[in-house]
Amino acid sequence: MTEFGFGWLTPVLSYVMACVGAALGLRCMVRALATTGRAKRNWLLNGAVAIGTGIWTMHFIAMLGFHVAGTDVRYDVPWTVLSLVVAIVVVGIGVFAVGYSRSKVLAVLVGGLVAGVGVAAMHYVGMAAMRLSGMVSYDPLIVALSVVIAVIAATAALWATLNIRGPAAAFGASLVMGVAVSAMHYTGMAAVSVHLHGTDSAVVGASPMQFIFPLTVLLGSYLFLTSAFVAISPSAPQNSDSADAGGAPEKPVEPVAR
Repeated sequence: MTEFGFGWLTPVLSYVMACVGAALGLRCMVRALATTGRAKRNWLLNGAVAIGTGIWTMHFIAMLGFHVAGTDVRYDVPWTVLSLVVAIVVVGIGVFAVGYSRSKVLAVLVGGLVAGVGVAAMHYVGMAAMRLSGMVSYDPLIVALSVVIAVIAATAALWATLNIRGPAAAFGASLVMGVAVSAMHYTGMAAVSVHLHGTDSAVVGASPMQFIFPLTVLLGSYLFLTSAFVAISPSAPQNSDSADAGGAPEKPVEPVAR
């Protein structure tokens, strides 16, 4: 059993996607906290989708490199899609808790706990989608450690949203978050043991290249395109400052008739 079926390609690429999702989610959260009403809700939704999608994409890019000698590895499509939905929904609960709570400390703690458990749930639902000619078991202590790492990572991300300002600081925070999410994934994988059945029966399900790879490319493209949109869209504080600085619009000077 190995996580490096394609060498370091999948770990590095999965880390990049985790960083992109974290950076985009942080920027959306910052925009949400600077506005109100429908715009606030939309930014929070975008942040939840970005973070959830980034984590899910990271997980399944990494799983492309998961190979088990003596059996094919396939994935159940409904369970795989469910893992994506779980990631977005549960992370969204944490994001909205921070966005609308009056107590920021309590919001970060509760939101981090909920989002972290959601990240771990996504991972293990995604693992439940895996099909092979054998039985998968887990070390409970390592599983618990992976959940703790997920909660710490999510709490750190929400804390960074409230305290980090500036593109350079946000970029650094996203790199740290990428490390945390990747650490959670590979810690969870360290808990896995596979016991083969010793039969040559065909494994039912979609191969990684048939299902996971196209969906990962699609979601990865979404993250990059949305990142570009967030980068070029003016921030709420800048718009507000411009309006305040400008004051009332000046009346146009009419030409003097001669």
